[in-house]
Amino acid sequence: MSRYPLNLPGQLKKEAEHWANQQGVSLNQFIMWSVAEKVGALSQLLDDPEFPQITYQRGAAGTPTPVLRGTGIRVQTIVGAVRYWELSPEEIALDYDLSKSQVQEALAFYEAHRGEINAAIATEESLESAHA
Repeated sequence: MSRYPLNLPGQLKKEAEHWANQQGVSLNQFIMWSVAEKVGALSQLLDDPEFPQITYQRGAAGTPTPVLRGTGIRVQTIVGAVRYWELSPEEIALDYDLSKSQVQEALAFYEAHRGEINAAIATEESLESAHA
């Protein structure tokens, strides 16, 4: 592992510490995770530039899944909260400790990538019913 000195503006460091604490990891781990997430997304050219708060993460099966950047919360989770629980964007933001703009962007991403998200939801539902 290589060492790299990093100078962060005070406010950015404070916010990064907050999010690291929310994720239950050290600031160093959070920064490493954030850089790895960004490099991975750029390497795969999966991110949609129209949706800067959405990135892709590879799950255990290796399949890229769209998530809210820096949270690990899947777009399909937000869609499910609207579809199945009939929650409003405000309720989702409160329940998941997100901003309303993050929720709105996840829903807009869904509208633009409906086929991809619906396929992921259908796959998950079929796996759940197979194990029931």
